[in-house]
Amino acid sequence: MSERTSYAAQPDLQADCGNCFGLCCVALPFSRSSDFPVDKSAGTPCGNLQDDFGCGIHRRLRDQGYNGCTVFDCFGAGQKVSQVTFKGVSWREEPDSARAMYEVFPVVRQLHELLKYVAQALDLPAAGPVHGDLRRAYERLDALTRDTAEVLLAVDVDALRGEVNPLLLRTSELARAAVPGRKKNHRGAHLMGSRLRGANLRGASLRGALLIAADLSGSDLRDADLIGADMRDTNLCGADLRGALFLTQPQLNAARGDARTKVPQSLQRPPHWAD
Repeated sequence: MSERTSYAAQPDLQADCGNCFGLCCVALPFSRSSDFPVDKSAGTPCGNLQDDFGCGIHRRLRDQGYNGCTVFDCFGAGQKVSQVTFKGVSWREEPDSARAMYEVFPVVRQLHELLKYVAQALDLPAAGPVHGDLRRAYERLDALTRDTAEVLLAVDVDALRGEVNPLLLRTSELARAAVPGRKKNHRGAHLMGSRLRGANLRGASLRGALLIAADLSGSDLRDADLIGADMRDTNLCGADLRGALFLTQPQLNAARGDARTKVPQSLQRPPHWAD
């Protein structure tokens, strides 16, 4: 891969539902709540899953109460498990493989999330001093996702996170060092429902922060580290998220925004945001 190629934009790290056996609609459980209108156990197909593995209410998920589906992203794990791990043979064609497929999918999904973070770090010129280590981590994780189901089921994902996280933290420090002035540190902070309207959070660390229902409208979040931040129902109306570090599409989808919200070019403005 050339130095100018975006790692994070690779097709392998984007969900491709057309090449997946509807794994998120079968393997994962959900409970009746504000995110789902019914209960479903792991390994049970959703009632909206069609014969071609498509969703029968895809365009009406929020109207039907399936908000949880609209904020989920497998980061490409679905097609990896379907087409690589199980070589294009679905759980309908080979029922005996179903249980293993359902158990492997959450593991690969976590590995692909890690891959996505490492890819984002590799796309940052400021992280040049750790690009070598990041590339080695990326290659190792990528190779692991292509291994057998037996190997994947034995993976210690927490241990892998522990190895990769220092590289991501160093990337964050290098990228935010270019932001002038003192940067705020809200790492792991409990900011649920906090009123931070118009706050200057440029270059801040919000790693793992709880921002549920927080008011960040009009705030400056440029170059802020948002890895692992819980942004469910966070008010981002008019906020500036350009250059935000490790921000993912699921985080944006879970938040509230509007036409004034500035999002990174690599991400999409959620269709349910207000005009």
